Amino acid sequence: MSIQIDYRFPPGVNAEKQANVIAIGQTVGSWDDRFSHREESFQRYLAKVIRVVTHDSGHSTATVEFPVANTEGDIGSLLTMIFGKFSMAGSGKVTAIRLPEDYGQRPMVGLSGIRDRLQVHDRPLVMAIFKPALGLTAADHTGILREVAAAGLDIIKDDEIMGNLDIAPTIDRLKACREVITQTKETTGKELLYATNVTGRAHEILDNAKRLVANGANALLFNTLTYGWSVLESLAQDPEVNVPIFMHPALAGALCGAPDHGFNYASILGTLAAHAGADAVLYPAHYGSLPFEKSEEMAIRDALRDRNVFPVPSAGIHPGVVPRAIADYGNDVILNAGTGIMDHPSGPASGVTAFFEALDRLESGRSFIIDEVPDSALKTALKKWMV
Repeated sequence: MSIQIDYRFPPGVNAEKQANVIAIGQTVGSWDDRFSHREESFQRYLAKVIRVVTHDSGHSTATVEFPVANTEGDIGSLLTMIFGKFSMAGSGKVTAIRLPEDYGQRPMVGLSGIRDRLQVHDRPLVMAIFKPALGLTAADHTGILREVAAAGLDIIKDDEIMGNLDIAPTIDRLKACREVITQTKETTGKELLYATNVTGRAHEILDNAKRLVANGANALLFNTLTYGWSVLESLAQDPEVNVPIFMHPALAGALCGAPDHGFNYASILGTLAAHAGADAVLYPAHYGSLPFEKSEEMAIRDALRDRNVFPVPSAGIHPGVVPRAIADYGNDVILNAGTGIMDHPSGPASGVTAFFEALDRLESGRSFIIDEVPDSALKTALKKWMV
């Protein structure tokens, strides 16, 4: 088995030369006659350049094939091998990571498991974000959750910057929201997932996650790129953390935003996330509020779904983009809205209702032209975000 990596180099860079530098320098390194008796062993661990393609833009893409035996089967050793020291050597960007099916791990819950837990199998899921992000108390979170839960919301998450802060400690937020979730289930029979943000030092995070689950957390939010891939892997394989883990893309732009350095988004938020055990992954939608390429978004979608991971397009999602989102994703998508729900002029409950009205309207083939939409939560949302 092997691992294939595509490296894209800008015009003027000798791609074949640089690819050979990677193949040798990121594996065995050079050797001389003193080690000629180890030649056979070196060849087993040496990477190889298997193709170089020059594009019309003048960029070139080189594919390097690495032996799987050079890694420990995790994301950390993989990244160290494919783009460790060389990442500081000048222009070059990883644009594809092709791993064996059994590399890393699959999600413990995943797309199908999230649907099973919610008992919703025939439509997209609707997700909200607690807003404002900072400054709310645990009681404030409870009030917001009560509103959106009554409207039939499927999932809500902490904002990624809402950590274990004095104004609303994580365990206090969880306990307060857990009461609403339990009451909603007793009243309506409907489950609601609350992705609680798990934070801490490396040696604390796993214990913190277990503590949250023991206190009723039925989902977790984790900022993988700021806290570490190995932490995600530990969370994802621990049997006591038996709830879906929603991976947030915080810091992804620093790794992926430069045109000729770092990684493309599909490698980080698609391939690696899908092989590290995430159950659902958030990333920008190309029609949202952050600059993002549709090709990257669709590549992320496909990489995640191939391993039963829920895609969660985010950032600027509101009821007016539902037709575009469903055209791109069909039913297997989580529509994640922060202000698109919380800033609805009639309140958060109406924000949730507007999403469900949009899904119903789309399914029945009715128009989204504002003048043709009857007075409703959806029409109010369209007037706010589409005019």
